[in-house]
Amino acid sequence: MATTNPHPASLLVRRATAIWALLGGVVIGLVVAANVWSVAGGALFSRPVPGVYEIVQVGVAMGMFMFLPYCQITGANVSADIFTARLRGRAQDSLVALGSTIALAFAAFLLWRMYYGLIDLQEYRETTTIYQFPIWIAYVPVLISLALLSLAALVNLIEAVTGTTPEREGAVH
Repeated sequence: MATTNPHPASLLVRRATAIWALLGGVVIGLVVAANVWSVAGGALFSRPVPGVYEIVQVGVAMGMFMFLPYCQITGANVSADIFTARLRGRAQDSLVALGSTIALAFAAFLLWRMYYGLIDLQEYRETTTIYQFPIWIAYVPVLISLALLSLAALVNLIEAVTGTTPEREGAVH
């Protein structure tokens, strides 16, 4: 099978999800740094970072959602490879299409509901206890992540239907 060049839109989504995941890594790194600072401050100076739990809670939630689009576009989500490893060609593409369809529906549903959650949090002005950080702000990167996850699942679905998944391109059939 000859290799095909990916569609420019597919490349754009792949690059965007990779950059977004790297930013998610920065967020998680900052959460780890705050946690280490708090533990070290508590142990050495009896002065832990106040509200570190809030930082961890918000930061890890944001970071986790920021990784999802990259996991989807690269096929790095949890899968039952033990059952599908011997499948080739259209059978494999059919399973990728099914998984992508489910991921797309799930991401779209969460995007819809999380958007209304953001609106409610803005309306009620809910904040964290110690820092009084408006919780709705943390929903913004989550919504961006879910939009990117939807795009990534759509790209995977189109590639599976057309038989042009990058994983398949190098495979022997």
